[in-house]
Formats: sequence, structure tokens, C-alpha cells
Amino acid sequence: MSPTIKYTALPALQTNYIWIVSDERNAVAIDPGDAAPVKALLTESGLQLSAILLTHHHHDHVGGVANLLGEYDVPVYGPAYELIEWITHPVREGDIVCPNKLPIQFTVLDIPGHTRGHIAFFQDEKREAKGDKQRREPPPPHLFCGDTLFASGCGRLFEGTPQQMLASLDKLAALPDTTYVHCAHEYTLANLRFALMCEPNNAELYAWQHKAQALRDYNQPTVPTTIGYEKQVNPFLRVDNLALQQRLAHLLSVPVNDRLTAFTVMRKWKDQC
Repeated sequence: MSPTIKYTALPALQTNYIWIVSDERNAVAIDPGDAAPVKALLTESGLQLSAILLTHHHHDHVGGVANLLGEYDVPVYGPAYELIEWITHPVREGDIVCPNKLPIQFTVLDIPGHTRGHIAFFQDEKREAKGDKQRREPPPPHLFCGDTLFASGCGRLFEGTPQQMLASLDKLAALPDTTYVHCAHEYTLANLRFALMCEPNNAELYAWQHKAQALRDYNQPTVPTTIGYEKQVNPFLRVDNLALQQRLAHLLSVPVNDRLTAFTVMRKWKDQC
């Protein structure tokens, strides 16, 4: 049998999650902004670090890399179009990442907007076990998208343009609805407050807010979410919605006649909240 793959949201810094993908022996660290929690988990779980994956250059995503490399001699995969000194394997759209000693692989997606060279890692295992007489249901895909897509929100545009970010979100929204979205921050409650201002008649948002609050009350993560669910509760994935466009036009006193304008004015509004 294939080993069970585990996905752990490791809290770090103030709001970050470092994602640890592991089997019984080996682990990959994605966006380790702080080395200490990664080292603690590896020690407690008896895991060996086999690779580091980076989505973009911001310090809260790469700040722990040097410390980890001081103890672990592992490859570092990261965006080819960003200057990150520790990258040993620069990757770009369509590249395949196969971490050492783990039976998984990631496809790289270019998703500029938050930063110019931001990437995501998409894991989609559709292989059938050899020798099985019955076809097994493939496991759901997993997306590690850094600061591009959040639960009910999206990242700020520090370096990219609205056109780039909207195209990147469209690329992620086109992934299978069952895809688990492993974003890198616990921003869900704040994002939901904004989403409800944008779509006060979206009943699913109220249900999600209640559930997310309950999770946070017990210090539990609100992620991963899924692509399919984000299409219901994330206003930045709903810019085609006519009612949303009309509400933005009314609230912000600007004409909103297309999806790019809706995204642009909504992102600027969110920046001010």
C-alpha cells in the first residue's frame, strides 16, 4: 500500500501557516518563515526534512530557510523570476517537483500579482495502485498558493497588476472543485467580514462565518478550504456576479461594468479596510 500523506498547518509568526507535507518518515516544508516550529515538529514526529518549497520572496515566507539549511542539506525549490538566495532549483510554470524520498509530485503554476514572480505548487495524484482489480477513487488535489488565494479573500498587490492577479485567480479557480487550498495565512475571519460587506445576501457566508469563528475559538485553523467552496464564499472569485458588481458600484460610487473593474475597485476597497 502507498504511504499515507499528511498535511499539517504549522502556525508561525503572527498569522502564518507553514505547510508540512509528510509521510511516516520524510517531510517537505512549504514557505518556512520561521525555522523553530519546523524543527520542533520534525523532532517530535521523528521526521526527516527532504525539501523546502517557496512560493515567493517575502520574509515571512523565507525567513527560516537559512536556519533550516544550517541543519538539513536539502534542495530548495522556488520561483525562477524572484531573487531568493537559497534557491537551488528555480522553477516556473509547468515544471514538476519531485521531493526526495516522498511519493508525491507537484506541478508549478505561475501566479503573479501579490509579487511579480509568485508561484504555486499543485499536487494531483491520479495514479491507480498497481494490481488493484477495482478502480479506486483518486485522492483530491492539493494546492499550496502562498499569498495569492486566501479563504474568502486574496492577497494584496504589492508588485503585480490587477490584471495579473485576476488572471492568476482565474487559473486557480479553473482547478478541480475538490482541490484543497492550503493558503499561508489565518485571515479568514477578517476576510469574511469584508465579504459580507460585498455580499450581505449571501447566506453561505453567514454559515461559514459561524463555523470559522467556532474553529478560531478553539485555536483551530480555518484552512484548508476548497476551490469549489471558494467559488461560493470568496468575492474575488465572484467578480462575474452581477449583483456583486451592482453593489460595488452603489457603495463606491463608481461605474462597475466588467469583472476586471469589479476586482480592481474591490481590492482597493479591501486595502483601506
